[in-house]
Amino acid sequence: MVVINSALLAKKFPQLPARDVDDLVNQFRRFDIDGRGQIDQKDLVKVIQEIGEGQSYDQIRATIKGVDINATGKVEVDEFLEIVSKLREGGGNHQTVGKKVIQVKGANQNITHSMNDDERSEFTAHINSVLAGDMHIGDRIPIPTHTMQVFDECRDGLLLCKLINDSVPDTIDERVLNVKNKLSNFQIIENNNVAINSAKAIGCSVVNIGPQDIMDGREHLILGLIWQIIKAGLLSKIDIRLHPELYRLLEEDESLEKFLRLPPEQILLRWFNYHLKAAGWHRTSDVKDGENYTVLLNQLAPDLCSRAPLRENDLFSRAEQVLQNAEKLNCRKYLSPQSLVAGNPKLNLAFVANLFNTHPGLDPLEEVERPELPDVEGDREARVFALWLNSLDVDPFVNNLYVDLQDGTILLQAFDKMHPGIVDWKRVTRRLPLNRFKQVENTNYAIMIGQHLRYTLVNMQGADIVDGSPTLTLGLVWQMMRENVTQTMKKLSKSGRDITDMEMIRWANEAVQRGGKTSKVGSFKDPSFKTGVFVCDVLNGVRPGSVDYAMVSRGTNLEDAKLNAKYAISVARKIGAVIFVLPEDIIECRAKLILTFIGSLMAIDAAGKA
Repeated sequence: MVVINSALLAKKFPQLPARDVDDLVNQFRRFDIDGRGQIDQKDLVKVIQEIGEGQSYDQIRATIKGVDINATGKVEVDEFLEIVSKLREGGGNHQTVGKKVIQVKGANQNITHSMNDDERSEFTAHINSVLAGDMHIGDRIPIPTHTMQVFDECRDGLLLCKLINDSVPDTIDERVLNVKNKLSNFQIIENNNVAINSAKAIGCSVVNIGPQDIMDGREHLILGLIWQIIKAGLLSKIDIRLHPELYRLLEEDESLEKFLRLPPEQILLRWFNYHLKAAGWHRTSDVKDGENYTVLLNQLAPDLCSRAPLRENDLFSRAEQVLQNAEKLNCRKYLSPQSLVAGNPKLNLAFVANLFNTHPGLDPLEEVERPELPDVEGDREARVFALWLNSLDVDPFVNNLYVDLQDGTILLQAFDKMHPGIVDWKRVTRRLPLNRFKQVENTNYAIMIGQHLRYTLVNMQGADIVDGSPTLTLGLVWQMMRENVTQTMKKLSKSGRDITDMEMIRWANEAVQRGGKTSKVGSFKDPSFKTGVFVCDVLNGVRPGSVDYAMVSRGTNLEDAKLNAKYAISVARKIGAVIFVLPEDIIECRAKLILTFIGSLMAIDAAGKA
């Protein structure tokens, strides 16, 4: 039991009456359950509210942020008294919700970041609707939509992990999550590792956010991550494989292959315009005035959604009527009248995507109309390579590997990230749109750099990338990714030389032995990978105790093998590895993708020894 000297504290805080100091110390002891003289920072707002100090959640929260709390996240009694003292003085530098734009402090207190309050409120409402009743965090729901509490609820990583699994089911094996009520800082960082690395794996751009940022409740970073997770889930369903009727959106003389390369946002826009055209509506205004939404909803459900809002002149009243129509379809979500009229792009995208996902309004295809979807070789590899490029923070974001690399600028950015200074940017044309001649110039330059780095690029020309050749594009990007994987290990190794495939296999087998296991592989094509056991054994060797073998089966059937692989991927992300492969890539023994998995673990292992 830690001894607390109230007399000394009264001298340290002369602004607080001595009797109040005694009372506050007694209140502190009441919440210091284990007697260590500490309260968890994440519980502090509720503690202060319960003892009747402070005016609002956000005022208390902002005051806490202004106090230099130690890095353990544990609040000691003198910090507790300092917070109460500042609250009594007025505490005032808090962010007031209800404004369209909120200013929040960054890690550097001299820097502020803007944050949209409509987005915070609507995304909180989304979280409440999809995570209600969850076995681990259901007791936190609903989170008030009028306060900043959502950012505090994200601190331990659990809510973000649950949100990822709601958006893209089965991304995270929840057996790896730390779910106890009281988590150590280490366990919280593990959860946040899972959240961040899993977000990367579903296509989120997560470059300037780390586990500590989430733990610290950095509002603008967390809100941006929440949006990307929600967006990934909404757009993942806009897929012709899930909705064959999207075939009806093909334009005259447009090939199916070209249509399949459109990003989901463009398909969504085309779907919107398709219905407006079918309704005989040719207004080209945006969505702010509510007219296009009125016609779209009427076209999707003419018996439920009338065009009456068009007769309303007041924009806010019309917006409310539009949303009342949406409510008849159970689609009143993401938008308020204010954000609709303001034209918030994120919230409007979410609203339209939700409409499509629930009421596509496209006639089903007859059997004879069904298109034969091309089985594009390397489709899964293309997904992994696009995610890897995005992890390098290239701009613009890569949605479709073959389309987005055509002008060469992303390839050149990636080379420059891997080898700073290798690209002479004076030789590169970056101003868009680029004509074919300039695209070929850029891609020829990218191939020249690849040749300088001794890549195998026999008979490859820039025009092959401009034309979106799957085989040749994959071949180039694979060599870039492989070099990037081995580059990290090369920097960490004592020899500083390139790492061969067989050296990686040898390391993996040694890691297994280190962990006291006996599984073994001879190459990245070894069928032993198919059970998922070997990758679990490698993880056990890299980070002893990270694998709970009660969760690992022999993997003798497809379902068990997939569970093993899924578990291994989540454990790898938990210890900090950036993993882009799917469980299917492991159990189908896709050698290139397994190499990236083992390479990431090798880098984690080497970094731990450096």
